[in-house]
Amino acid sequence: MTACAIEEAAEYEALRPTPRAALTVGAGGSYAARLAGRGDALLAERWTLDGPEPYAVPLPLGQPEEPDTEVAPLADGRVLVHRRVAGLRSFSLLYPAGPGTGELPLGCVESAELRLLPPSPDGTCAYALATDANSTSLWLVAGGAFGPERVAVVPGRCSGGVWLDRTGRMLALDRERDGVTKAVVVDLERGGEVTPLLQITESSNDRLLLADAESGLLMIRSDAAGHDRLGWGVLGSLRPVRFPECLRLPDAAVTPFAIQPGQVLIPESCAVALRIDAAAGTWVGVWRPAGRRLHHLPAPDGWLAGSGLWTREGVLRLPCATEEVPCGMARLEPPGDPLPAPSATASEQPECAGGEPCGEAGRPALRRPVPLQQAPLTGRVARG
Repeated sequence: MTACAIEEAAEYEALRPTPRAALTVGAGGSYAARLAGRGDALLAERWTLDGPEPYAVPLPLGQPEEPDTEVAPLADGRVLVHRRVAGLRSFSLLYPAGPGTGELPLGCVESAELRLLPPSPDGTCAYALATDANSTSLWLVAGGAFGPERVAVVPGRCSGGVWLDRTGRMLALDRERDGVTKAVVVDLERGGEVTPLLQITESSNDRLLLADAESGLLMIRSDAAGHDRLGWGVLGSLRPVRFPECLRLPDAAVTPFAIQPGQVLIPESCAVALRIDAAAGTWVGVWRPAGRRLHHLPAPDGWLAGSGLWTREGVLRLPCATEEVPCGMARLEPPGDPLPAPSATASEQPECAGGEPCGEAGRPALRRPVPLQQAPLTGRVARG
């Protein structure tokens, strides 16, 4: 059993809830959606991002949206809207229709607790999680044949939601059972079959925050070391989970929100964008596993915090909205990191308690959803 590094209680950083992004970017990055407006005058707004310049299309209806309304774009440009209506959860699709807005009702779900999941990678389907005291239901709320359809029931209370592939089949959820939270994988093509994904120690809370299907890079939050830490792993490899010291900011919350695509089989080279919230404000961080340093960058004016996307060339695009430019995209080109020595990017390495790799290396295993276990927080090597 893996021993954990124990630090003084004064250094303990409590788990903070993941802040909600102000703009939801759809699959492929062509469209995004948000609730726009002020006060009681809220409405859904669609952003088009794949042209020479971004532009926004408001989608007003006869009455304003409530502050807890959720919106998400589909790949065809329609916007899914989730509302609470008379004790039910209703879903509809909004789209531009001449000078006004068209609305296609999809149906309702009866649930006290329900929220939309991040957009499915296929761009045509949308899912929601409904939780009760002992189980979680996964609903297909858009893209089905007959309105909302329950497609899986997972024992335990689930949160989070990260897609692991590019087809919308493998969904990772953070499942709480008996007071412990572990990330699991739900296979939507096998009737919601559940398999473990993260289990760093038996009693640790191990959550998946973000994943990139091409490289297999996973961003993880765990208290396996005795306190909450941000770490990374590689899906299906022999590599242990690591917890870089540079990602630990004692007076700030650090939340990853975008991973650079296109880095096939080289997850250590992926740039990760992070939202950093502190008493001094909110700004942007950029980190690469191979670089072992966190770059702090000022947020552009009007940044819709927590939202953004990378180009394959490593340019970070951040949506912004100000009085002068209500729909804009700032471009950040983060500084590069020096190329690591060959052993720093190999897969199977012992790791010191602080979280950085050290020692000899081996080859990664075939990438597939398997448990990431036995993180060597005291220098132990994972053998394949």
